[in-house]
Amino acid sequence: MKIIIDAMGGDFAPAVVIEGAVAAVKECGAEIILTGDEVKVKELLSKAHYTGDKIIVHHTTEVIDMSEPAALSVRRKKNSSIVVGLNLLKENGGGAFFSAGNTGAVVCAATLILGLLPGAERPGIAIIYPTLKDFSLMVDVGANIDAKPAHILQYAVMADAYCRYELNKKNPSVALLNIGEEETKGTESVKETYNLLSQSKINFMGNIEGKDLFTGKCDIVVCDGFMGNVALKVSEGVASFIYGLLKREFTSSLMSTTAAFLLRANIRRLKKSLDYSEYGGAPLLGVNGVVIIGHGRSSSKAIKNAIRVAKEELECNVKDKMAEALSKLNIAAKKDGREL
Repeated sequence: MKIIIDAMGGDFAPAVVIEGAVAAVKECGAEIILTGDEVKVKELLSKAHYTGDKIIVHHTTEVIDMSEPAALSVRRKKNSSIVVGLNLLKENGGGAFFSAGNTGAVVCAATLILGLLPGAERPGIAIIYPTLKDFSLMVDVGANIDAKPAHILQYAVMADAYCRYELNKKNPSVALLNIGEEETKGTESVKETYNLLSQSKINFMGNIEGKDLFTGKCDIVVCDGFMGNVALKVSEGVASFIYGLLKREFTSSLMSTTAAFLLRANIRRLKKSLDYSEYGGAPLLGVNGVVIIGHGRSSSKAIKNAIRVAKEELECNVKDKMAEALSKLNIAAKKDGREL
């Protein structure tokens, strides 16, 4: 199945999107539909010396800018690269959709156009991030800032399926991001969420504090989109801060510069592990289709890896696995006389 790409989305679009798309075709054999300004896109494809038949351009006349209000722009700009791309996905014109554009617009358009999986009440953005042991998945990092306990339980169930079938983790552990490890900590909503997760069949290990996010104590971290987005932005800032400190210290004297030269392989590995572009895009869980969201600052490397993630998710049939898991959750709730 073809991967539909918003060619106009992102701070450096369309140039880096075209570079990433061409790289994805060469490296992982992806077949791609680019939605965007046909003249600009074809000119960039020509500059990239691409002459194959695995990239198709679908012309659109509008672009949703990064700063535009999500719902309003989706309603008004019907011929934008985001809206057209998601309509193509709905009409089976492709198997997955990726955009590094306006995140709010992608979430809004995907929800309106594709609808939600049966049993999912809100979509959630998941990110893969490095830890001292391996990597973990966090959801939600910004799609739903006012999530109810039932929504977070649904995130956990979908993330569990994603980890099992996309990331090959047999029995992923799940933790709830909170201000303390004790089950009595947090707001009433967080405590209710804790109880729901405890009663579910997922491998719930309890609360996790922010200081333990990168220790690898769990495979999945769940939270509302407000807390998750704050955690994400702080993590990005700390990563840049650490790399900036290292760069400053290693260039402060001849001795430290020599040490940096000797440690250059270690520094490269550290930089790679902290580089978000290595992990591709963030899957939007809960919508009835494969949708991957990229960072606004995505490089061509990040675009390429996001396309790879979309292709892998299609091949693993993760969407149907999540729908199956949600169905089992709702059946269990009805048996217990609970409403989710």
